[in-house]
Amino acid sequence: MRVHQATIAVPTPGRGLTDVTAGIARVVAESGVGTGLCTVFLRHTSASLVIQENADPAVLRDLGRWVEGVAPESAGYEHDDEGPDDMPAHLRAAMTRSSESIPITEGRLALGTWQAVYVWEHRRSAHRRELVVHVTGV
Repeated sequence: MRVHQATIAVPTPGRGLTDVTAGIARVVAESGVGTGLCTVFLRHTSASLVIQENADPAVLRDLGRWVEGVAPESAGYEHDDEGPDDMPAHLRAAMTRSSESIPITEGRLALGTWQAVYVWEHRRSAHRRELVVHVTGV
């Protein structure tokens, strides 16, 4: 059994989805694992991690509009220490995920044809987010 772990820094330009699939795939390749599991964990509470479609950018735009409707900035939240986008970012992260598990098959992420892994930045300004990528297998 092999175990490999790496941290990836992800600069986000502000609100939106940033494709991190290639960086995660590099960590899997470095691990030397042929069959196993890749767990990806995002170390933040105002961003999230999602697996979504990578073919039609309209999907990502629609997701953004949907989440803005569910957790709008103008709802008068008590927690607004870092501005009006602070609490909505936490709500949006709570509705989504902070980790994903992806099987490894033949040394590669076993994602579907139209899937990619994204960091979903819920804050308006640019941030530096960190992913912990943990690979186990044989």
